[in-house]
Amino acid sequence: MGNRLVTLCTCQWADMDFEELCALAKQMGYDGLEIATWGNSFDLDKAYEDDGYIKFIQDTLAKNGLVCKALATHIIGQCVGDAPDPRLNNFAPAALADQPEAIRAWGVESMKKAAKVADKLGVKVITGFTGSPIWKWLYSFPQTTEEMVENGFEEVFQLWKPIMEEFRKYGLKFALEVHPGEIAFDYYSTLRLLKKFEDYPEFGLNFDPSHLLWQGVIPHLFLKDFMEMGRVYHVHMKDAAVTLDGRSGLLGSHIDFGDLRRGWNFRSLGHGQVDFEEIIRVLNAYGYDGPLSVEWEDSGMDRVDGATEAAAFVRRVDFKKSDIKFDDAIAN
Repeated sequence: MGNRLVTLCTCQWADMDFEELCALAKQMGYDGLEIATWGNSFDLDKAYEDDGYIKFIQDTLAKNGLVCKALATHIIGQCVGDAPDPRLNNFAPAALADQPEAIRAWGVESMKKAAKVADKLGVKVITGFTGSPIWKWLYSFPQTTEEMVENGFEEVFQLWKPIMEEFRKYGLKFALEVHPGEIAFDYYSTLRLLKKFEDYPEFGLNFDPSHLLWQGVIPHLFLKDFMEMGRVYHVHMKDAAVTLDGRSGLLGSHIDFGDLRRGWNFRSLGHGQVDFEEIIRVLNAYGYDGPLSVEWEDSGMDRVDGATEAAAFVRRVDFKKSDIKFDDAIAN
């Protein structure tokens, strides 16, 4: 068994009251939380303005024997880089509905607020998304020019530069979850984006194997290369399964998650095809000692049962790096 903390990403649990969520997380076997900065569980604006609320969060964590090693800002960050999209009404405050520029401005300012809140909480990593103004052009027909793609990457860089300056002020890391719908969604798009941010070591990655597997990217090879660059700042433990049957496709057919007709689905840990042993070996080789954060998503399983089983799974699959060479003892 390894020494890494097993934490729960609360993005899929933001419907719950924070005190109730902390008690449940402890009951399910977690050491801490990656706290989502929205919903019923956490009020980012209140945390920014009210130190008493920060104390409430810290005291509630401590009362339940939990720690917080990361804040999650996924839906906020999506509003920064996305082109005008009516679906963002679901992420931004209701008063900003159908006002894309106001939604973007809210996203930028909220990301900056998150940096201050993280500093107040003593948290050094913020995970999240960047959004993408060019995701809709993924399939190049009508033809997508190289200039259009480059302009998209440059737009995201310019939007996130002032946010990274704020992160730098507080000594924080931003860990982008490489994910479809983001400007960096696979291996080569991630390389391209990190090249843009080469002068901002604050900008790195939240490694999540589930989004790579179904695209055909081998997760532990992706992890190895970006750990060699020193740009992996957080790790999600999440599983997926590809179940192509001759009718289904990798693009999902506009069929919702969990439907058995889909060509792939997220699965509770241990019920999919991600090779977690190889991931742990890479983490050990490159000295990652941060948390292993369970982002639990499985539309075919009860979430409390699944997340409880997932915490135990991570403890089983994690193991320490050897501090000896196995054949050193074979000597006279």
